[in-house]
Amino acid sequence: MPLLSKYYLPGLAVEDHSVEVPLDWRGTSPAALAGVADPCPSRLASESAGLEPDPAFAGQRIKLFYRVVCSPENVGRDLPLIVFLQGGPGGACPRLTSPSSDGWVEEAIRHFRVVLPDQRGCGRSSRVDGARMEALAAQARREGADPARRQADYLKRFLADSIIRDFEYLRLSEFGGARWVTLGQSYGGFLTLANLSTFPAGVAAAFTCGGIPHVPASADEVYAHTFPRMLAKTRGWYERYPEDEHRMSLVADRAAAGDLRLPDGSPLSVRRLQLCGGGLGMKPAPERLHSMLDTAFSDGDGSCGDALAHAGGDPRKVALFRGFLEDVQTQTDSASNPLYWTLQEFIYADGKLEQPIRWSAARQADSMPEFSEDARPLMLFGEAMFPWMFREDPALVPFADAMDLLMEDSSFGRLYDQAQLAANEVPLQAAVYFDDLYVDSGLQLDTLSRVGRSHAWVTNEFEHDGLHGSKVFRQILAEARDRGDLEGVL
Repeated sequence: MPLLSKYYLPGLAVEDHSVEVPLDWRGTSPAALAGVADPCPSRLASESAGLEPDPAFAGQRIKLFYRVVCSPENVGRDLPLIVFLQGGPGGACPRLTSPSSDGWVEEAIRHFRVVLPDQRGCGRSSRVDGARMEALAAQARREGADPARRQADYLKRFLADSIIRDFEYLRLSEFGGARWVTLGQSYGGFLTLANLSTFPAGVAAAFTCGGIPHVPASADEVYAHTFPRMLAKTRGWYERYPEDEHRMSLVADRAAAGDLRLPDGSPLSVRRLQLCGGGLGMKPAPERLHSMLDTAFSDGDGSCGDALAHAGGDPRKVALFRGFLEDVQTQTDSASNPLYWTLQEFIYADGKLEQPIRWSAARQADSMPEFSEDARPLMLFGEAMFPWMFREDPALVPFADAMDLLMEDSSFGRLYDQAQLAANEVPLQAAVYFDDLYVDSGLQLDTLSRVGRSHAWVTNEFEHDGLHGSKVFRQILAEARDRGDLEGVL
């Protein structure tokens, strides 16, 4: 393994590594690149290896960064491996400060060496950002190619079909081909089913938390289920903290004046304000929003009445506290992870689409008057992307032209093989959160009913981020162990 550094954190022994992987996996396979025989290649793996790579990206390599952590007392012991399939899309591995800083890790290091990869394009894995998009466009112009098309085709290489090949190559080349356990959080569950469709031989057991995709995949179906829950989550927040309904309405009325700017210079429109609901499916998001709004107004005692009195009764003249504006910017900008919004709807693109995606969330929002910018109380969006974001958010502007093309594309990499999943022999234990805002529990259970050797633990005790506490991984690990699914692993 190419070792970059080795060090200790409180309660953790850490190694940092990186390897090179192809930008375009078409035309080869992880086994071929690792120089090992593939004893039972799946249909999807064989199909991809038989495709011609894009000439624009032929021979290009990118870096894949990963960490290996264990407890200090287990250094040097031959423990089984568990690889974390991070949420996202465009998610980096957690940056730990101790075993308890991400709740599942504390239990995991009791049994495993934990592999934490940064998915391609994020973290320390050849990051994709606005500067990279601009460089691609400039190169395309020099070569007489369409800059937006080059960018769009590049971005397609950062979806699940490429990510699972990166991880399979990592397993084969850096861990001697040892079978490992996978743990998928949110989008990591999508990666899990893609991996079980394509490289099941490398997986000893699989766990997912809030992340079983509906198969067959459809962005329109997902948003038809999740937008009503966005309404319910927003109304639940207002019911718990009634003053917040009035505060948010007053802030929205101020933003509607059209002359409000965030500290980075981007406009604070009402629709930008609605993005503050992105975390409403997590705990304790309502309390975070409550605290943020508590200091929204600059004048008086912070109440809506006092703020309006200082503005002469005109909502368009209400003064907002700069610290509040900074909080809104932090909640809604994309500087730290531009691929999250860029790839958001394309995680539902599986192979040849019957219809292009065409801004699925925006179309759903437009069909529901409750989400109008003029509606009061103001309803918030939870994990939904919109075309205007790529014109107003500075971190996303360099992606705008490529997004216009991608939204009209109908050809993507194949992700799920329903026949392979039905015949699946890898033990799969899923935590399904009954009230999950982002990944509908009913759709998850429908998929699991058609995946061999799968089991669901359904709970309403946790929100979408339940894995990051101390209970969820311990529960699903115990359920799998007590069924005998981890025989030969633990």
